[in-house]
Amino acid sequence: MTRVLVTGATGFIGGVLCEALASADYLVRGALRTDRAVPAAIAEKVVVGDINSTTDWTQALRGVDLVIHAAARAHVLHPAQGTANLYFETNERGTQRLANAAAQMQVARFVLLSSIKVNGEETPIRAYTSADDPQPQDAYGMSKWHAEQHVAAAAGHGGMQAVIVRPPLVYGPRVRANFLRLLRWVDRGWPLPFGAVRNRRSLVNVWNLCDFLLLVLKHPDAPGTWMVSDGEDLSTPDLIRRIGTAMGRRVRLPSVPVGFLQLSAGLVGRGGELARLCGSLAVDITQTQAQLGWSARVSVDAALARTVAWYLDGAPP
Repeated sequence: MTRVLVTGATGFIGGVLCEALASADYLVRGALRTDRAVPAAIAEKVVVGDINSTTDWTQALRGVDLVIHAAARAHVLHPAQGTANLYFETNERGTQRLANAAAQMQVARFVLLSSIKVNGEETPIRAYTSADDPQPQDAYGMSKWHAEQHVAAAAGHGGMQAVIVRPPLVYGPRVRANFLRLLRWVDRGWPLPFGAVRNRRSLVNVWNLCDFLLLVLKHPDAPGTWMVSDGEDLSTPDLIRRIGTAMGRRVRLPSVPVGFLQLSAGLVGRGGELARLCGSLAVDITQTQAQLGWSARVSVDAALARTVAWYLDGAPP
């Protein structure tokens, strides 16, 4: 049986990923920060502690055929002082340590879950492709770009193959940040002043992302860098309306000029959050579809229905 080491195995993405891997007859080994009970899908667990430049991966990698590195220090809108260094310690140097160890232990393929923020923050003209020059705009995006380079370098010095996946916003049960905030706003019936927004955002639900990760574990043409999405880009008003439909809530979207929204958000220190609600950030998955033969299995509406069901069942505050 093929053994896969998954970092972030109990996280938002990792939980769904491990179930998918187990269902596909992989033997899943979860790398954990602390010892804890794990779902049945995780057949083996190894406590590695914090992921950083000194993590000892020897035990975790013993007998492993494949690695999916999904753990990371997540991006936050208002980082505290010193957060930038934590991004680089975990996301860059921690990934470098793991990739080098995996290559030394003769792991066949290393899949890194990166981020579209490696490409940049906005696509006012056209969607990003994997061929575009990376232009990360913050410490998180830069740490992910450096991580990608370290994985490629580790693969270049041995027989390990490297796969980089750059998802846009991932949603599904246990989602946090702006997406969870949208769910709450719609649930409460508040008027949301985004009726005049004409943007284009790519999203990927956690089931489609995990389906893609399983594909690149074994596809012969997978080594390289890939974009992934649900294949249907939405404006913020469209997304809110679809959440409302899934939730059975009436949605009110007054048309407030975007410039006024930007001015108001800037005055209260919320410019970054508004940019994510009003700006465009799209990815082009044409290459992914053509070269890997992949397409999204779970539609946006079906994924929103599942996510809303989780939220209504008692999402955390």
